[in-house]
Amino acid sequence: MGEASRVTGRFRGTFDVLHSLTYFAPETEEALTGAGLRPGRMTYFAGRAAPMGAVGPGVVAATFYNFNPELVARHIPRAWTLATPEKIIEARFEAVDAALTRLLGKETLGSEAVAEAAELAREATGGCQPDGRPLYAGHAGLDWPSEPHLVLWHAITLLREHRGDGHIAALVANGVDGLAALVSHTATGKGFLPEAAKASRGWSDEQWDAAAAKLREQGVLDDQGGLTEAGNDLRERLEVATNAASAGPWEHLGEEKTKRLHELCGPLSRQGVEAGAFPANVFSTGR
Repeated sequence: MGEASRVTGRFRGTFDVLHSLTYFAPETEEALTGAGLRPGRMTYFAGRAAPMGAVGPGVVAATFYNFNPELVARHIPRAWTLATPEKIIEARFEAVDAALTRLLGKETLGSEAVAEAAELAREATGGCQPDGRPLYAGHAGLDWPSEPHLVLWHAITLLREHRGDGHIAALVANGVDGLAALVSHTATGKGFLPEAAKASRGWSDEQWDAAAAKLREQGVLDDQGGLTEAGNDLRERLEVATNAASAGPWEHLGEEKTKRLHELCGPLSRQGVEAGAFPANVFSTGR
């Protein structure tokens, strides 16, 4: 169906903003360190992985995919000795509540638009399938919150992890490992800036340069680090496969409701960005 396909392809710029802004919100680190975690990367790894239980670093690295496993191992499994997954999940929802309240305001969060968006997004998750999607399955096992803005956030989180698991399947099928996926995606000009990607994902300059050299040998990157025709074809195949694997929720929701949800979430995402949800010099202008 046309609208489902279009929304699936625009997920990052419309719905995902409302989820991912919490990774940059100071409320997240405050709540999770309050639960016992150490500040910094531990709050990200443990916060996102907690719905899967007290898993080891290999599981986190495999499901997060483009992070340096050495970075993950510095924080997992130590995080589980400082706070239980259940406590971390509770703190994460508290952080989301605080961050969305600051960025969007109580009036917006209490609006009919947010309530309607929450209902539609939750309905869309009825089309998600857990088969082969460990991060989605972990989050899908959590209880639903009661407040509409938290329902909306949780539903978008489910849709995001469902899509992310499908994207990893596409990367594996095309022989693209985590670092190669990251390097080639920055070359599209639609994601992290290279320096931000290296810093946040824990890759050294040497590791990054080695991966880029390999991609040049494979004909994916040119000598200037841009995508070649073959590289663009690869990224296009990955997006097509990811969109196809992620269409279920939107097909389940139906074209009219999918279009309405997009209309409701677009202004909320823009409001969050305009309120300073994301730091400067992290994402390219094509984000």
